[in-house]
Amino acid sequence: MGLREYLEVLAKRWPIIVIAAVLGCGAGFGASMATTPLYQSKTQLYVSVRSAQGTTGELAQGATYSRQIVNSYVDVVPTGIVLQPVIDSLGLDDSVQSLSSKLTVSSPSETALIDIVARDSSPEDAARIAEAVGESFKRVVQEELEPNAVDGQSRVNLTTTQAAKIPSAPFKPNTVENTLVGLLLGLVLGVGAIALRESLDTRIRTVQEAEDVTGLPIMGGIIDDPNANKNPLTMQTKPRSPRAESYRSLRTNLQFLDFDGSTSTFVVTSANPAEGKSTTSLNLALAIAETGSKVALIEGDLRLPTLHKHLNVEGGAGLTDYLVGRADLEDVLEQWGRTNMFFLPAGRIPPNPSELLGSVQMRELLGTLRQEFDTIIIDAPPILSVTDAAVVGRGEAHHLLVIAAGSTRKPEATAAIDALTQAKARIAGLVVTMLPQKALSRYGYGNYGPTTSKDDSE
Repeated sequence: MGLREYLEVLAKRWPIIVIAAVLGCGAGFGASMATTPLYQSKTQLYVSVRSAQGTTGELAQGATYSRQIVNSYVDVVPTGIVLQPVIDSLGLDDSVQSLSSKLTVSSPSETALIDIVARDSSPEDAARIAEAVGESFKRVVQEELEPNAVDGQSRVNLTTTQAAKIPSAPFKPNTVENTLVGLLLGLVLGVGAIALRESLDTRIRTVQEAEDVTGLPIMGGIIDDPNANKNPLTMQTKPRSPRAESYRSLRTNLQFLDFDGSTSTFVVTSANPAEGKSTTSLNLALAIAETGSKVALIEGDLRLPTLHKHLNVEGGAGLTDYLVGRADLEDVLEQWGRTNMFFLPAGRIPPNPSELLGSVQMRELLGTLRQEFDTIIIDAPPILSVTDAAVVGRGEAHHLLVIAAGSTRKPEATAAIDALTQAKARIAGLVVTMLPQKALSRYGYGNYGPTTSKDDSE
């Protein structure tokens, strides 16, 4: 499936994307609402070294020393020597470890600054903890870590450059950010679900896909009609409709096949039932008959015949009766209405349809009909269900394989072709049914063009 087809699928399945996006937004917003707000407050300390003489050299050495010890100080802040006094002074229920988890201590690169950030569900407690930790660390450094005095004072001096303030808003959760992330994830999941569904769906949906999968030429594409089962006679009831024109396009394309000057004989089959082979046979016969050609339509589906119902013909006696010698051809082959189409119904359901359709009597019947008719069309059963379609007209007819867009699956189409090929049937090409009208307008009738037949007996 190409990019254009994927975009069309996304456009067709847009409700799934919208629902996924809404659910993603809801999940992100809901997660934010369910999360306990966290506040953070920061205090910043500046580390400097006192010098005894205040010379330029001492000042330079002190600045270098300050930057060197800052990284060590960062590791000291979240330890018990600093935090236990904070716990005691503020009356916290935390242990040293739990209080340490509420802190983030860092030093901006190449500076003598220490940032102490405290987080808590209470904005007041966040500010109190940050301030208390900073003061406790000052005392630890000046009294325990750097007690060497310069003029009675600790050599290292810590100055508060930013006092902790009570935050006005939580830093977590970020409702806007979480909602946008939920939206993005929803969109990705929605598109991904559609893409996965399409990749797992092996149904043939377009004319191009049918041609790519089978490697066979497209002889025609038939526009879908949801009421085809109730009103299958499109060429009679809606002769100017786009669907009728698609049957005429099929008729035109079949005229380019090489019949060596003999009567054209077609066996119409499909991979599965309900893919449009019978309505295609019927309307193709009517489309050819309207040009003045004499057409014989044979109801070759001796298992589940339907053509006689579509044509409102009794069908009590027919092909089966002729093949077993119970009826003469003129008794079962009748002209339908005022058209140039003559119809031979299936007749009685025999116990051995394949044997009858592949019999000498069937070949003799086709020979007789060729002497009188310009075109013979045989509506055969689905090829994957039984072998009837493969044996009827073998070596004498061109087989048309009907593919139903949105119904026939790729493995079924290839299996149908394999079955016909193994039986040495001559496959003329494909007829793709149940197509939306926009599909044909995209490819155009002209794109079906002149096509040479494929002789699989070679």
